[in-house]
This record gives sequence, structure tokens and C-alpha cells, in this order.
Amino acid sequence: MFVALTLFALAGKVSAEQKVALGTWDVHYIALNTTFLTPEIAKNYGIVRSKYNGLINVSVLDKQSQLAQNVILSGEARNLLGVTKKLSFKQVKEGEAIYYLAVLPFSDQEHYRINVDINDGKSQQKLKFEHKFYAE
Repeated sequence: MFVALTLFALAGKVSAEQKVALGTWDVHYIALNTTFLTPEIAKNYGIVRSKYNGLINVSVLDKQSQLAQNVILSGEARNLLGVTKKLSFKQVKEGEAIYYLAVLPFSDQEHYRINVDINDGKSQQKLKFEHKFYAE
């Protein structure tokens, strides 16, 4: 839970964490630069800190119980020139918290349209959002 709390605490410094209701889920997401992670957290989760790496963090909660959901995420990010990059999400469990992390390399001031497919074996939803990354 420490990493989740750290990432969401950083949300206030970066751009507010966002939530969207999709079907029976509340989906929380944030995109930020990997340089906002401490070296220890980045090392623990195999994330390369770089001013040219973004991190996408998604958590899926049941709307009713607010319990973390065990889902499969896949997705892609498309920049304004139409270049598409696949997103590979890694599941992280800490206590009852479950969240999914994907690293996205970018160029300074690169704007992405991000699409994430969420599947729990019974239903499927699509998370869509946009984010502009800045090298810091």
C-alpha cells in the first residue's frame, strides 16, 4: 500500500488523480513522470527512472464494496502524429490494494491518447484519457 499511497500522494503535485465509473467499477488512474518516484520505489518495481519515461497507474475497485479487483489490463498510447505504443501493465499487490503499472517512453511535451482495456473474465470496459508528458 506504501507505493499506492506514494503514487497517489504525488498526484497532487503532478496532476490530480482521476476516477471514472465504468460498469460496476470505479477506475482510478494517473499518469506521471517516473522521476517523481523515489529511487527505492522504482528499483523495487523494476521501473527505470528517466525524464523521458512516464508511468501510468490504474486501480480498479468494485463500486459497491470498494474492494480492489483482480483484472487484466492491456492498452496502447497514440501520440498526435499517430505513432502507437503498446502498454504492458504489471500487477502490484500490497495487502488488499491492487494496482497496475505501465511505463511509457515519451518525448518532451508529447501528448498521448491512452486506451486501456480492462477485463475480469466476466465483463470488459475501456478506459480512455489523454495526457501530455513533459521532460523534467
